[in-house]
Order: sequence, then C-alpha cells, then structure tokens
Amino acid sequence: MFIGHYALGLAAKRYAPRTSLGTVFAAPTLADLLWPVLVLFGLEQSHVVPGPNPPLTLWLDDIPWSHSLFTLIVWGAVFGLLYKARGGDKKAAIVIAVLVVSHWVLDAVTHRPDMPLYPGGPKVGLGLWNYPVANVVVETVMLAAGAVSYVRTTRARDGIGRWGFWGLLVLLAGSYYSSLFTPTPTDIKALAFGGIIFAWVFVLFAWWIDRHREAIPSGRPEPL
Repeated sequence: MFIGHYALGLAAKRYAPRTSLGTVFAAPTLADLLWPVLVLFGLEQSHVVPGPNPPLTLWLDDIPWSHSLFTLIVWGAVFGLLYKARGGDKKAAIVIAVLVVSHWVLDAVTHRPDMPLYPGGPKVGLGLWNYPVANVVVETVMLAAGAVSYVRTTRARDGIGRWGFWGLLVLLAGSYYSSLFTPTPTDIKALAFGGIIFAWVFVLFAWWIDRHREAIPSGRPEPL
C-alpha cells in the first residue's frame, strides 16, 4: 500500500480540521518513515529480489519495530499523546493514533504474510499485491475519495492552496504509477535513503499546502 495511506490522511481532515495535513500524512505513514532509518541502522532487515511485479520485489524479512501491530499501537499512542501535549485537541489526538495503526491494517491486506502481530510473533498478509490490477484500482479509488473529502472539508486561501493541492495529488499519483514500471533498486541502503527523502517530501509538501487552506465549518465544497 502506498497512496492508500495518504488517502486516509486526506480523509482524516474531516475529523481533525485544525490539524495540519502534514501531521495527518505523517501519522498513517509513520511506519514507512521509521522503516528506512531502522534498516540503515541494522535494526530491521529487508532485501530486494528483482521480478515482474514491483511491489513483490521488496522482501521485508524482519520489521518488528516499524510495522508490527503491537508496536504501531504503541507508536500511535505516543504520537497522539505528543500531539495532545503540544496543544492539540483530544479528538484529533485519537484520529492521529488511529491513523498510525491503520498502516498495519492496510499493509496486512496488500502484503504477502510479512506483517508481524508483535515482535517475534506470527506474520499475516492477504496478498492483494499478487493481483496488480486490483491493487491499483483499490489505491486509485482510495486516493480519489480522500481528495474529494479533503476538498469538501477545506478551501484554498490563495493560489498556492488551490494549485499546490492539485500538484500534491499529481506528485502522489505520479510517484505511485511510475513505481509500477520502474525497477526497484537492488541496493537496500539506496532504497532506504530514497524512502526517507520521498516520504518526508510528501509530508512537508502537504504541510506547506495546508497552510494555504482553511477548514470549511459548513463542509461546503470549494469550486473545483
């Protein structure tokens, strides 16, 4: 799962309208923000096996601290508490915590059985990645639904807020669709560095765009 995580972040603005889009992008992708760092420090292990189905070329051998259900519940609680401690409201803190845990749920649907329930515990995965067309359709529909929800919840204050938002969608969709036709780097360290860069670009871009938009209390959509 890739753009599906960001789709949940877009949709979450309806339930946490005063929370930055950057924050609700970081929450559902926290596992992927942690994973490359832990791989580079040798705390988690992954490798790449070239093949015709890009998502299945990455083998997540041991990812207990970034992707297990138990640790994501812990990370979600920590993220939510930190947000609340910095002045956020309780409802938004709960939304953030749920978003962090949602990463495991979406990945458990798409991955092969490599998603641990807890460190050292059994691994699950329903394998939607084995059906590339179905996976693309699911993620595309999720992104479209998330974008519609975000547009119905916020409105642009200026040109950056309006056109920057569509630029963000193009960046997300372009990154996802291009990855379907681009060979995955076989050097896991290069892949990890790329993961760090791109994941934070999406979060920071979302934060910047959201600063140029405002919540619509009535929920009326802005003109497209």
